[in-house]
Amino acid sequence: MEINVPLLKQICEVAGAPGFEKRVRDLVVELVKPLADEVKTDNLGNVIAVRKGKRNPDGKRVMVAAHMDEIGFLVTHIDDSGFLRFHTLGGFDPKTLTAQRVIVHGKKDLIGVMGSKPIHVMSPEERAKLPKTTDFFIDLGMPKEEVEKFISIGDPVTRDRELIEMGECVNCKSIDNRVAVFILIEALKKLENPAYDVYATFTVQEEVGLRGANVAAHSINPDFGIALDTTIAFDVPGAQPHERVTELGKGAAIKIMDAMTICDYRMVDFMKKTAESSHVVWQPEILTAGGTDTAGVQRMGKQGAIAGAISIPTRHLHQVIEMAHKHDIAASIDLLVACLEEVDRYDWKH
Repeated sequence: MEINVPLLKQICEVAGAPGFEKRVRDLVVELVKPLADEVKTDNLGNVIAVRKGKRNPDGKRVMVAAHMDEIGFLVTHIDDSGFLRFHTLGGFDPKTLTAQRVIVHGKKDLIGVMGSKPIHVMSPEERAKLPKTTDFFIDLGMPKEEVEKFISIGDPVTRDRELIEMGECVNCKSIDNRVAVFILIEALKKLENPAYDVYATFTVQEEVGLRGANVAAHSINPDFGIALDTTIAFDVPGAQPHERVTELGKGAAIKIMDAMTICDYRMVDFMKKTAESSHVVWQPEILTAGGTDTAGVQRMGKQGAIAGAISIPTRHLHQVIEMAHKHDIAASIDLLVACLEEVDRYDWKH
């Protein structure tokens, strides 16, 4: 199955730091309106697109969550020379900031570069140390008086990197988690016969604590929950077999647990059996560090939800070179559609 790379490119490249998701939210609303019976945006900024179930006399609800936000920064200071200091929004490995371009979203978008002390003037002790985020600043190439015409304290900053195709893979900033946004939209296009009411939820502020999913799940109060998010594919040189978590090209990953969630054993079993009966290639995922919207979906409804997750194997997470395999993306779409159409045919009481 081919995937719609131009659409994925559009979704990945649009800006949307945590708490500043408006641009990506506006795009999502535009894309899902023709695909849903109802579309609404809550006070926190989550987009909830509802598709009514075909076989649902008891009014059961399935919440599917894909977060829209991407890791980014917040401007905290403009110094006398016009350089910006910043605070991170989400988790960063400081060494990945070196030599990167960013976009500062003020009164207008300005391109900046991440700068730091040149190695030529570092002491031997400084060269031996691992970098810290506080070692970096943003250089806009402008004096302070020009910077302050457009940029203010509190403006968001996102990373600048376009999506490209590499072999059978796609590579871009913010594959985490725009690929899941893409998967949920593509699934809505293919979904013909949902068993129960589907609440396709595009959440905000996941990267800073699952905030959108918590609020949305409390409001929706789902019976069943499926989160969509990237996961680590540590199938690179130096990785031991037991460290890999997932591998690119080996199919959609069915989450068993992450650091914040032990997925319901019934949902895991249902997903495995559905994948096999639908001829979808899959692999198991156990992620011992890091959490996803699965936790909010599972726990924040009034009675909790029978919850699990479909994860997309991704190399180089939280960098501007995140990489996912097209076949895994396609498999994730197919598995999600099959689960939403077959969820009423499983014995949830066992």
